[in-house]
Amino acid sequence: DGRAAADMLGGLGTGQILLGDRAYDSDALRTRMAEQGAWANVKPMPNRKRVPAFSPFLYKYRNLVERFFSKIKHFRAVATRYDKDPDNFLASVKLAALRIWLRA
Repeated sequence: DGRAAADMLGGLGTGQILLGDRAYDSDALRTRMAEQGAWANVKPMPNRKRVPAFSPFLYKYRNLVERFFSKIKHFRAVATRYDKDPDNFLASVKLAALRIWLRA
């Protein structure tokens, strides 16, 4: 949903970093992040004429987030969102995250 992404991006502030894949590579997004005081570390498209600043070192952390979401989807209660109440759902996500962390 586009509104959810806009809300997520609106929550970024001074000193925070957006780690995004090539789908987020746009000058408009980079300008918006700069206006908010955040930095967009987005892998640039290969056909860009002006290649913006990009940190491959920071980009590696994006993979950790992707793998976490992959693992958390193995918990059926989280994946299907059995709990409709936001507080209960957050508790389910935290419990699943704790179980993932304890396995590591």
